[in-house]
Amino acid sequence: MSPSRGALAAGAALTAAVAVTVTVLVWPEGSGERGATDASRPPATSALSPSPSPTPSPTRSYPLSKAPRTIPAVREHTAARGPGWRPGKDSAVVVADGGGALADEGKLLAGELKIRYRGEVPARAGDVELALTPKAAGGPESYTLRTADGRVRISGPGEAGVFYGTRTLKQSVRADGAMPEGVVRDRPAKPQRGLNLDIARKHYSASWIEDRLREMADLKLNQLGLHFSDDQAFRIESDTHPEVVSADHLTKAQVRHIVALARRLHIEVVPEIDSPGHLGAVLRAHPGLQLHNAAGVASAGSLDISKPGAAELLDELLGEYTELFGGAFWHLGGDEYRALMARDPAASYPQLQRAAVAKYGAGAGIADLATGWLNDRADVVRAHGMRPKAWNDGQFRDSKVRADRDIEVEYWTGKEYGARPPEQYLREGRKLLNLNDEYLYYVLGQPNDFVYPTGERIYEQWTPLVLRGTTPVPARYSGQILGGRFAVWGDFPNAQTPAQVAAGIRMPLRATAQKLWVPGKPALSWTKFRALAKEIDAG
Repeated sequence: MSPSRGALAAGAALTAAVAVTVTVLVWPEGSGERGATDASRPPATSALSPSPSPTPSPTRSYPLSKAPRTIPAVREHTAARGPGWRPGKDSAVVVADGGGALADEGKLLAGELKIRYRGEVPARAGDVELALTPKAAGGPESYTLRTADGRVRISGPGEAGVFYGTRTLKQSVRADGAMPEGVVRDRPAKPQRGLNLDIARKHYSASWIEDRLREMADLKLNQLGLHFSDDQAFRIESDTHPEVVSADHLTKAQVRHIVALARRLHIEVVPEIDSPGHLGAVLRAHPGLQLHNAAGVASAGSLDISKPGAAELLDELLGEYTELFGGAFWHLGGDEYRALMARDPAASYPQLQRAAVAKYGAGAGIADLATGWLNDRADVVRAHGMRPKAWNDGQFRDSKVRADRDIEVEYWTGKEYGARPPEQYLREGRKLLNLNDEYLYYVLGQPNDFVYPTGERIYEQWTPLVLRGTTPVPARYSGQILGGRFAVWGDFPNAQTPAQVAAGIRMPLRATAQKLWVPGKPALSWTKFRALAKEIDAG
């Protein structure tokens, strides 16, 4: 969640094959990857360096290849002797028989490599072939990229994996002019990897958001969180409640275009309307639903969930926007409800206390009412085929009513009311997504002791196990940690222009992508990683 809600890669052209130094990549136990490569094939290697010009066909005169240089790094490369592959005037991208679903991926790659797309036809010398192999092991985001005999074949059990293989090829060509000989076998360490963007407090154009999607796709990130409603503004056109929409906003046509682009790039958009707090923009149009304390003082951004109209309003908005976005996930928010931040919630907000007792019986409190609200909204989004998510501080330890078990916990802080150490959620068997505000929060204006995070710090210190502060949770919980998102929050929206935000998050986003794709300490130093990013970007 946002903190104010807290106190509130030109690489030199590769001429051919590469150096003879080899290393075997062995991944940590529990990473879900193989260790050393099979004895029947050459060892796995990890980088390219120039060597003499290739002869027309692979011979033992070529040194063993090294892994392609990409961000994130590939997890396994089996070295081979040969010239590798580079795009030529007769090269084309083709799709294997039965792989017509990969046409979008093929056309995109062909355009990026400046070669032709020939469709679902047999591959020829010099071509890149994309193929679906549904029975292959490794999961839908895994892929195999084989470079041999002057051609490249990228295959995987799912479209996403094949797409990620095209990103590896694109980056290798941009960094070094070619794809090295050998076989890449690759897949992500974590299933959810992304960027969270606050478009409520700072308006971003549709084209700016689309540029971030393309950047994310090259980094093999697969989630874009869109926080589009807060106290300051409501930023997407509405048919059911046009009165809540702010002047600067995205039209539904623009949102549909963003979502369609994201799907082509294998990115899930995770929309969020936060409630029952952070609803100031909605409440300005519906003041009768504003929460007031016993003294009649309005509670900023807070909805009075004891009023029947409150649920009706939110559920109409949820129904409208779940249909607009579709997709796998919906973020319910749930954090920083002002009523629960009072010293004595029951005394300060007696109407909420009475509603809690009436609904849940004697002994119930406002935390129970808020948790019930969260569960009821989860029911709404489930009915539209979406999985609910909520911030960790909206899921309480001691409430009589417990948050539904399938609500994914997005962990951002241990400092707010209701927040508790991540181990407590993990011991309950809950799954967590890492948005650690110590490393992954880019807060415009740097309020409340926040500083703009650096890619170096993320690259060298953070891992998905570091959910709160700087201390990792025990490794036995790794399987419950779904991944993470780097988050941009617009507390002081004019502190940076959109162009400055894009530049500021460039290296942190690359570091985050590396740490979510490849387990363990990166092979490259930060200096070399940063230089590689510059080469890829300039290629």
